[in-house]
Amino acid sequence: MDQKTYDSLPILPEDVLRRTFLKRTAAGLGSIALASLMDKGLFASPVGPMPLGLSPNDAAQPGVISEFHHAPKVKRVIFMVMAGGASHLETLDPKPKLAKMNGKPMPESITKGQPIAQLQGRKLSCLAPQYDFKRYGESGLEISSAFPHIGSIADELCVIRSMVTEQINHDPAHTFMNTGTSISGRPSMGSWLWYGLGNDCDNLPGFVVLASAGGAQDQPIASRQWQAGFLPSRYQGVNFRSKGEPVLYLNSPQGVDNKKQGEIIKAVEALNKKANRRLKDPEIDTRISQYEMAFKMQASVPELVDFASESKKTLDLYGVQQPDGSFASNCLLARRMAERGVRFIQLYHRGWDHHGGIKNGIRTTSRYVDKASAALIKDLKRRGMLE
Repeated sequence: MDQKTYDSLPILPEDVLRRTFLKRTAAGLGSIALASLMDKGLFASPVGPMPLGLSPNDAAQPGVISEFHHAPKVKRVIFMVMAGGASHLETLDPKPKLAKMNGKPMPESITKGQPIAQLQGRKLSCLAPQYDFKRYGESGLEISSAFPHIGSIADELCVIRSMVTEQINHDPAHTFMNTGTSISGRPSMGSWLWYGLGNDCDNLPGFVVLASAGGAQDQPIASRQWQAGFLPSRYQGVNFRSKGEPVLYLNSPQGVDNKKQGEIIKAVEALNKKANRRLKDPEIDTRISQYEMAFKMQASVPELVDFASESKKTLDLYGVQQPDGSFASNCLLARRMAERGVRFIQLYHRGWDHHGGIKNGIRTTSRYVDKASAALIKDLKRRGMLE
């Protein structure tokens, strides 16, 4: 190309230079990925019609999907995760044949070709389920006797006994469960739902995570389990602390009232918007929305974690009096969040890493979650929230 031709080329504006192009393309991968999984007709601009079957409050934090194939029945998800891997043989999966094989050598067909490096060269024997299974409810669903409270809600349950994973280590298995792959970096299911469906609440995040512990070795969990991956980071889960202040820095600094803080946020928002007109960076949009959300949470979160409005009957049902970091407390908080419109609430209980102490571990840890899990279902049902 000669100099005259080069000089005649138009100057590209800053927002389409190579670096900006790559940045914007990467940020848009979330939309591309979601579009590849769903009907293209599901998508419309954020100002388009509201999703069918959702309340007008959804417009506060709309998702990218404007119309569905059919009117949805489910509006919220409360996902209880027994981190560490509760034994299916002692919980919801009866194995009468295994009971008959107790003490006999493990058939080679079970272990051949399996990644059990820590057991190679060792004599492997069958171990019968350590708890009896009982039939509960009109359905006659078989549930371990270690979970009598969950047995009392048997007719509200759908138990799937065919789900498997090839991941034998805790963290990759958790990642696979949350994102669909054991490789870290993809969006978690809570982030996808918030991104696609929006949030039915304008003063709390659309994806909240609560964690509790107790019963056995506490399985570590990492924040990548609720990450947004390649979606804008505003859709990542927000980890509420179960004890003490659920979110740090909820209170305004000394000498700063809500009016002054609101003025600061508006000023910062104006500066961010000015920068974004030039840079077109989705992370600036995230920063703007997070400042606004943090300001709103200063009013909404203290009320959320105040159990004073709950009846004695409800508190006794869960077996808790106030937020104390327990799984029972988190279950009640989850119901209160669902009432307020939070789209996806994830509860981790980390005390399920039992290894060789299966029998005692199940007995001890089940006491932390059995009553509260059943209480949550009963509470949701009596409030019409399962309909």
